[in-house]
Amino acid sequence: MSVIKVAILGFGTVGEGVYQTIQSHGEELERVLGSKVEVAAVLIRNKQKKRNIDGEVLITSDFNEILHLPQLDVVIEAIVDKEPPYTFLKQAIQRGCHIITANKEMFAHHGKELLELADSHKVSVGYEATVAGGIPVIQTLRQLLNVNRVSLIQGILNGTSNFILTEMRERKQSFADALSLAQKKGYAEVDPTNDVEGFDAFFKTMILSRIAFGEEPNWQDVEREGITTITSNLIDAAEKFGLRFKHVASITKAGNQIRATVKPVLVGKTHPFYHIEGVENAVNVQSDIVGSITLQGPGAGMFPTASAVIEDLVYVCQHQPSNKNFTKTTAGNYGEEIGQVKELWLIKGLPKNNKNPLITWVAQATDEIAIIQAAREEVEKVMNQQKEAYYFQIIDGYKIERKYEEITLAAL
Repeated sequence: MSVIKVAILGFGTVGEGVYQTIQSHGEELERVLGSKVEVAAVLIRNKQKKRNIDGEVLITSDFNEILHLPQLDVVIEAIVDKEPPYTFLKQAIQRGCHIITANKEMFAHHGKELLELADSHKVSVGYEATVAGGIPVIQTLRQLLNVNRVSLIQGILNGTSNFILTEMRERKQSFADALSLAQKKGYAEVDPTNDVEGFDAFFKTMILSRIAFGEEPNWQDVEREGITTITSNLIDAAEKFGLRFKHVASITKAGNQIRATVKPVLVGKTHPFYHIEGVENAVNVQSDIVGSITLQGPGAGMFPTASAVIEDLVYVCQHQPSNKNFTKTTAGNYGEEIGQVKELWLIKGLPKNNKNPLITWVAQATDEIAIIQAAREEVEKVMNQQKEAYYFQIIDGYKIERKYEEITLAAL
C-alpha cells in the first residue's frame, strides 16, 4: 500500500494536536485516502526539549533537512509570524509538496502568492484552520460558491474577545479582570493586542473575503476596532434593551465594491450570534439561493484546530489542484448605498439636548447612554465632535423591555 509522507512545522498546541490526531485516526485516514499517512519529520526550535514523538520521525530545527527527505508529500505549517513560514511554504511548493497552514497572519499577507505558486506547480493549498478553528467555513463556502451568490458574511472570529465580553456580561467583571482570566486559561497571549484590538479577526476577514469574492478590500479602508472601549456600564445598558455586545467581522459586496468592518456591535435575541458565548466562534453567510446559514463551534484549541488541518489533509490529497478560490464572483444585491441608510445605534456621550433633525432619539438607558436612529454618516459626524463619545451599531431587530411598556424596533 502506498504511503503519504507528512512533515509538521512547529510542535506547539496546533502542531502537537495534528501529530496526535494522525496517530489516533490513522485507520480512518487510510480508509478515506486509500493510503497510510505517516509523519516523516517535525520541525522544532529546541532539539533538547523532550517530546512524545515516535523515534523513527526526523526531529530537526533545520528545514533544509526536511526538504531533502527522499519522499515528502505534504507540509503542514503550524508556526507563528509571517516569516519564516512563508519562505518555508514556498520552498515546499517548489519541491512539489501540497501545503496546509493554520497561520492566518501569514496567509492574509501572502495567501495569494502561495496559491498562485501552488497552481503553477500543480499542488494544492489547505487553509481551513486559518479561520474559525474547527468550524468548516472555508469548505462550506467552496460548496456554496458553485452556484450561490454570496452578498454578506458576518463572523465572530476571535474566541478571546468573545470570552472577555461574555465574562464582563455574565460575571460583571471589568475588562481588565476578564482579560486576566482569559490569559490564565490560555485563551489570550501575554501581549493580547492582536486579539483585543481586532487584528486577528481582521486577518481572518481578509481570507474570507478572498474566498467569497475572489478579492479583498483595500486594507486601509477596513474599519477595524477592538473591544477595549467597552465598559461594564455599556454592557449593563445594552442588557436593559435586550442587546449583547459581540465583536463581529462583516464583509459585503454591492456591485464592484467590497466593504469590510471588524468591530464591536450589538445584536438582539433574533440574531444568530446572540447565544454565541465564551470562546465559541460563528459565521453567518447570506446568499441568494440558500438564504442565511450559520456555522458555529470551537474557534481555537488543540483538537478543534487539528480537526481543520486533518480535513485539509484529506482535501489536498483527494482534489486536483485548483485556484478557483480567487475567482471574482458576482455579488447579490445588498441594498442601498452604505452610509445613507438609517440605522439604530447605542451611543454614549451625546448630550440629550442635541437637536439635530437627522437624529431620532429612540430610548434612554442612563444620562449618558441612549439608542438613536440615524444614518451612519450623520452619526460619525456628530459623535466625532464630542470629546469622549462612543457609538455602536445595532445590527439586528430587538425588543426594548421596560417596566411599563414594550417597544419593538427593527434596524433599517
